[in-house]
Amino acid sequence: MNLMSAPGAGKTTLLEATLRALHGEFRVAVIEGDLQTDLDAQRIQALGVPAFQITTGTVCHLDARMVARAMDSFPIDELDLLVIENVGNLICPASFDLGESLRIVVCSVAEGAEKPKKYPVMFNKADVILINKIDLAAASDVDLWQLEANIMDVNPKAILFALSSKTGAGLSAWTDWLKTAVQTRTSLPLAGTN
Repeated sequence: MNLMSAPGAGKTTLLEATLRALHGEFRVAVIEGDLQTDLDAQRIQALGVPAFQITTGTVCHLDARMVARAMDSFPIDELDLLVIENVGNLICPASFDLGESLRIVVCSVAEGAEKPKKYPVMFNKADVILINKIDLAAASDVDLWQLEANIMDVNPKAILFALSSKTGAGLSAWTDWLKTAVQTRTSLPLAGTN
């Protein structure tokens, strides 16, 4: 699973909440991508989940070679789910296939309802779009309905979940869907085939 978003969309916080919901049911590992730090990997490891940090320096995305090298750090055959938390960026990561079978885009309501229209490639190639920070919609003066409509205009096949990592609202719908996908190993659409 390739998890992508703009910086500050709440990707790592959402991942932490997701990992807590999967705890004890699945064997999960995480590959973290960041320009300079290993702060996100530390947060994931603090949950008892194996995490490998890829520090990209000036590169604004992960590529398949980086991920392949990082995969050597895990017993891949023993995992139920490998999560790749990509570098925060709505442009570059959309163009790189990492070998994932599921592309997830996290969009914060605080980014504005127009984001899917401004960055259509990222949203169009997503299998699932998580609208995060719904608890901030009113404070951000964002019309949640308009954000959802803009997402559907760009990618009518996307599976949408509106949630808040902070309050937990809507989180169980997302994690229940993910659990079912992992348990049944359903033939999820390959990223970019929408």
